[in-house]
Amino acid sequence: MHTNHLLELNSNENSLGMSASARQAIIDSLDIGFRYPDDQRAKLISKIAEINGVAEDQVSLGNGSIENVGTVVHMLQDKALNTARQLQVVVPDPTFDCAQRYAESIGVAVVKVPLTADDYQLDFHNLQQAAEEFEGISLFYLCNPNNPTATITATAELKAWVENAPDNHYFLLDEAYSEYITDPSFESAIEWVKQRLSDNIIVVRTFSKLCALAGMRIGYAIANAPTTAAISSFVSLDNTNLAGAVAVLATLEDQAFLQLSLQVTNQSRQMIETELQKLGLRYLPSQANFIFHEIKGDVKTYIDRMRENGILVGREFLPITGYSRLTLGTADEMQVFVKVLQSFRQKGWV
Repeated sequence: MHTNHLLELNSNENSLGMSASARQAIIDSLDIGFRYPDDQRAKLISKIAEINGVAEDQVSLGNGSIENVGTVVHMLQDKALNTARQLQVVVPDPTFDCAQRYAESIGVAVVKVPLTADDYQLDFHNLQQAAEEFEGISLFYLCNPNNPTATITATAELKAWVENAPDNHYFLLDEAYSEYITDPSFESAIEWVKQRLSDNIIVVRTFSKLCALAGMRIGYAIANAPTTAAISSFVSLDNTNLAGAVAVLATLEDQAFLQLSLQVTNQSRQMIETELQKLGLRYLPSQANFIFHEIKGDVKTYIDRMRENGILVGREFLPITGYSRLTLGTADEMQVFVKVLQSFRQKGWV
């Protein structure tokens, strides 16, 4: 079945769609589509450095932040091979699986550490233990807020861990959803890079979420300058397309759109939380553009039933069972979802 007529609440995209300013910027760039986008790429790096308060040589552009994750894995595998060591990638379970997939594609071992059983948070003790028992290089891939749980990790505890880690432990912090965070206790790891808390911190971010440019494939990594140079050597050459670059630049200047984008997600989150409370379905405190909630049933059956009702929801995220991940779309989309969910309750399905 083609998905065009289905409500797509399964990939954490921004249903608002790209800004009018981004659309116009792409149209305006068509006349120079035959040129390489060197100038636009340079301008984008400069803008990213400016908004994050870092130097330009600390920014590495990616074809989506997923490419940046891949460059970190490849860079550390190269470092391990050149120093006669091994690399392992340590990940919470469940989490976004791109680091795992990159690692497995080049034969790097992946160690999965389950989230805590009670509140689905990082298990700091077991994550550290997985690295302490390994003599080579360990890369911790930490999605913060985590995907699929949409929860943030305790800043003080995470910061202390990173600061006191040995030289063979690296931290890749994926902050794809950072713009949605409302919890005042959160501190971006970009601040830790600037503070020189550790030389082994790499932070990746994306323009796919709040900026609604998932199809344009622009993301970036920030680290200290030597690390940025090292990971950039594994980036595909000319990896920034003209349309994506100009769309991001236009969106970053469009404060009205960015505020609207955030407002829409916040309103939708509130609507869904209210409904889940009415139905007595537990949900985790979302700091992202999706929410992880209980369904009290088989997830695969729930997904199939939602699809039969014209809605795509997130896949199952084992080892957690009985929970579904819902992308927070527009208010209209959420109203459609709520009606279907209510009908499921009437049928005793949730």
